[in-house]
Amino acid sequence: MLYSLIEIFGKLLISPLLAITLLLLPLSLSCSDRNTDSNEKSSSDRLIKLPDPKLKSLVSVEEALQSRRSTRRFRDEQLDLTIVSQILWSAQGITSNEQGYRTAPSAGASYPLETYIVANNIDGLQSGLYQYIPDSHQVREVFNGNLSAELANAALRQTSVRDGALVVIIAAVYDRITGRYGERGIKYTHMEVGHVGQNIHLQAESLGLGTVVIGAFNDDQVKEVLRFPENVIPLYIMPIGKR
Repeated sequence: MLYSLIEIFGKLLISPLLAITLLLLPLSLSCSDRNTDSNEKSSSDRLIKLPDPKLKSLVSVEEALQSRRSTRRFRDEQLDLTIVSQILWSAQGITSNEQGYRTAPSAGASYPLETYIVANNIDGLQSGLYQYIPDSHQVREVFNGNLSAELANAALRQTSVRDGALVVIIAAVYDRITGRYGERGIKYTHMEVGHVGQNIHLQAESLGLGTVVIGAFNDDQVKEVLRFPENVIPLYIMPIGKR
């Protein structure tokens, strides 16, 4: 008799709680949907294959060297994936599938640099951060969202970073090279980033585009904006656009 009373009382107590839970369930689901549709930056690991790079142009190396200048003002015009492909290939692209050689020399083929792009106005890419994968000539979408203002603020409010249709960020992972060369590996990394920067400059010139090497920025702010891991250190920022 006592057990039956307890069982009846338990059912009477649980039923209202169950009813309340069922009533609130659609509300919680709709709130979750709203969060998903928000404008906040969202992470992704989507891979995007780039067009094959071209190995000939109408502009000679000598002409590109002669006309190369730093450009800090860009027209508000869109670039396309063929431009992104060519710029990234010039930075760290593979030039020999057998040996794995790249367009820029690296001490001991240690390749301590990582190349990222911020897409601000690119046909075929959502605004956001992408990482270049040299071996497959692809970009990995790290996360999407408009980064132009935040990155420009981290670069001491330089408007070229805000206005570039494409912004290349070259970062170092020193552990890849210091394990072999010790502290001297840091110097080798800084030599390498100079090679990459000049490659990008000359490639941009041959494409009729402008760019500038920017080293004046707050390292910690740039890392925060781009969500870089602790061991990824930004070295160069290079906005690119039509002059």
